[in-house]
Amino acid sequence: MPAFPLVEFRDVSKRFGDGPLVLERISCAVQPGEFVSVIGPSGCGKSTLLRLIAGLSPCTSGSLSVGGRSPAEAAAEIAFVFQEPTLLPWLTVAGNVEVPQRLRALPRAERNRTCARVLELVRLANRARAYPRQLSGGQKMRVSLARALALSPKLLLLDEPFGALDELTREHLNEELLAIREREDWTAFFVTHSVAEAVFLSSRILVMSANPGRIHAEIPVTLPRPRHAETRLSREFHETVTGVSRLLRSVETGAV
Repeated sequence: MPAFPLVEFRDVSKRFGDGPLVLERISCAVQPGEFVSVIGPSGCGKSTLLRLIAGLSPCTSGSLSVGGRSPAEAAAEIAFVFQEPTLLPWLTVAGNVEVPQRLRALPRAERNRTCARVLELVRLANRARAYPRQLSGGQKMRVSLARALALSPKLLLLDEPFGALDELTREHLNEELLAIREREDWTAFFVTHSVAEAVFLSSRILVMSANPGRIHAEIPVTLPRPRHAETRLSREFHETVTGVSRLLRSVETGAV
């Protein structure tokens, strides 16, 4: 029997105020443990999709559930990693990681244990006392990821977290993200403009079309796990990237 969906969209549409539809009749289900990437043309509503899941914006019509509950009811089990690290410059790395735990009024001892654990996961244990100005772009994104993981989420939402980084740093962080996922029990919704990134990370890719945003195709990614740098050299990886890229181009040019 299939697992109970962790995230389920049922005929969801979204518009802001009296504006045009941003998303139209989105229906899909994400099972626990999946890593789902969302790609599509600019303006197709990828980020809006994540904001609906996080409960940051309501659906205009249709229904959306997270673990069988509304996004608001499931908020404590959801963590969001945004495009920018949004670190507080006056706090150390450890202080930034602890911010959401402080907001939940968790005891200091628990905060300290959790902070040490997640900084070890993202390979920044030796930078706990550093300030954001002393970090590289990749290190700042690691802190942002650690801050999200400190909440022990069941669902991790990532909105182009590595988009502003150089290609080599981005690839290294992709590998680290999958390595962390092997040790942590969470489901991922990942927005990206990079087909190669989506293929490398995902168990499934949602390809969206625009004006308004719709799910045009769902593509399973069957690359073996664990995945590592050598995965990108495989024939299967390149064939999958080529196939998804062609589909995305046809969506962008309106040839479908």
